[in-house]
Amino acid sequence: MTILWLGDEDCHEVQRVGGKAANLSQLAANYRVPAGFCVTPELYAQWSDSLHLDASSQRTLPQSLLDLVSREYQVMGIRSGLVEPAVTVRSSALEEDGSTSSFAGQFETYLNIKGSVEVAGAIVRCWDSVSGERMSSYRAEQGLPSESLGIAVLVQLLIPAEISGVVFSANPISQNRDEVMINTTWGLGEGLVSGQVTPDTLVVNKSDFAVKDQYIWEKGLMTVLVEGGTKEVNVPVAQRQTLTLDGEKTKAITQLTVDLESEMGWPVDLEFAYYQ
Repeated sequence: MTILWLGDEDCHEVQRVGGKAANLSQLAANYRVPAGFCVTPELYAQWSDSLHLDASSQRTLPQSLLDLVSREYQVMGIRSGLVEPAVTVRSSALEEDGSTSSFAGQFETYLNIKGSVEVAGAIVRCWDSVSGERMSSYRAEQGLPSESLGIAVLVQLLIPAEISGVVFSANPISQNRDEVMINTTWGLGEGLVSGQVTPDTLVVNKSDFAVKDQYIWEKGLMTVLVEGGTKEVNVPVAQRQTLTLDGEKTKAITQLTVDLESEMGWPVDLEFAYYQ
């Protein structure tokens, strides 16, 4: 199959959908993972072959492939109760997060995409990033083959986050595996992961969920949704030095992280979002 939904057994296989999508798929049945489907490397190969056969063709999806993506996007709309749900479109490379290298941040990610034609275009742009200059440089630096093992693309329902963050089940600064570290900010998480925002930081003991250390930084910018994408706006003055997570949310995220570490069998890092 060229498209697999998160939660499908076949979507659990790293060699079919890459580490990112496979891990999310394994968790989808029991945790609040936003609905999504994965465009497998087989579909990428079909698209790539169509370009080689017809050098004059534009770098868009052929009608047959566009129809396939459109059908699954419509299913997502039915499941979410929305006519044209906003989605994220991002890569899940087969080499991603391997034992000697991580491709995190090397491929493109697109937020707040609506409409089947727009989703198809974002998928193609993700595919194009495989042969982009950034990827070529990264492969050369890591001593990796110039050709990709394959790339899947994950299309996932977008959460219009009011608070977002990243949590680590082992403290990445001290290497202490008895501590959870949480980084949070206002709005979508794009500003956090891109390094444009200095997030609040909480260090929580796993044993009793007590907050060991707490750092509240001035959060001047946040990423919000706008028509056709996102933009950076100023955080309201009253929120800039206000802690983004209350005690209840902190405990809930810590509990989830501890549970997932136990289930997966190794330290985990997670992206999370709150929307009310």
